[in-house]
Amino acid sequence: MPSVRWLASPSGSDTRIRGQGHGLAARRRRAARRHADRRRAGALALAAVQLTRPTRTSPSPQGAGDDVQARTPGVPVGLSRVGVTGVEKVIRIRDELFFARLECFVDLSRDQKGAHMSRFEEVINEAIGEVVLSESPFRAETLAQHIAELVRERQGAERAEVTIAARYPEHKPAPVSRVQTQEIYTLYGGAVAYEHGTRRTVGVSATGMTACPCAQELVAGRARERLLADGFSADQVERVLERVPVATHNQRGLATLHIGCIEECVAEIDAAALLAIAEASMSSEIYELMKRSDEVEVVEKAHRRPRFVEDCVREMIAGVVEAFPDLDGASFVSARQENLETIHQHNVIAERHGLLSELRAEVNSGELAAHQTSLEEWLGAGARRKAG
Repeated sequence: MPSVRWLASPSGSDTRIRGQGHGLAARRRRAARRHADRRRAGALALAAVQLTRPTRTSPSPQGAGDDVQARTPGVPVGLSRVGVTGVEKVIRIRDELFFARLECFVDLSRDQKGAHMSRFEEVINEAIGEVVLSESPFRAETLAQHIAELVRERQGAERAEVTIAARYPEHKPAPVSRVQTQEIYTLYGGAVAYEHGTRRTVGVSATGMTACPCAQELVAGRARERLLADGFSADQVERVLERVPVATHNQRGLATLHIGCIEECVAEIDAAALLAIAEASMSSEIYELMKRSDEVEVVEKAHRRPRFVEDCVREMIAGVVEAFPDLDGASFVSARQENLETIHQHNVIAERHGLLSELRAEVNSGELAAHQTSLEEWLGAGARRKAG
């Protein structure tokens, strides 16, 4: 039992104070003192850092009209990336329109206060103008390379990086009625420019449809049991299941495929070829406009080619290996599939990346590659070549 003391109140009545409550108040006071001590210690440490850090007071504006960005910074530390994002342009190439979003970066020397931001926009407009005047088809990676090389030169940087994502229309016929439908795709281009050369990437994103193999087998198993119970022979049941597409749940899938070329590469990767590989990796293509005959064809095709999200990525990798037998093995490949689930709240994703030589060996031998080169490693190899 806790101890009890009796105290007299000013009114003369007795006030009961339990020892347990008294101890709790004391503990709270001690905790408050410790918290105050920690705050004072933190404030003293911060003041010490502020007194000893190397930052110099910013000079007053001089109004001399000199190049402020070229001055020496207060803290002489180089920066990995400086640049612009969210740059939007509409590009007309002959009779086609491309809505493009661009990002552009350079590294910054420890001796330079800032990059010349207006030069990014100047170079982008200049490069787009040259592309528009040309008669060749629009290639996002070529535009990215041109911008990266110009920016690196104008900014006096060691490294420049540009990425482009362009939305563009393609007209294709529906599978049965052949009615023309306009589909919108995303074309990607990227480039990293060094003094010794430029590495570039080209990619596409396509939307399709997938059918779940697992649920389909469960439905087929239940259908088999019911047919056998109704008197069908085992041979008849198999004939029915072979002829009639079995139900399953579906997903809308987004396939993204990239290929990267090294500095010496002169091959031109056709985005249309990548688009065909990406769409074929899923259970079926989809179309914005379809007649009834097209709808039944798409649904039946999807259910005759059920694929997991993992299957789609493997199909894209196999498609690249088959479609580009002469491409340099040092090229980079990245395949990514995201499926929007219908019977779950979550989505599912699968990815694979690596050098083309690694993927060729794995596809042809069936043995897991010892290493899977990432995009960062592949781009970093370009910088090491320069250093070597």
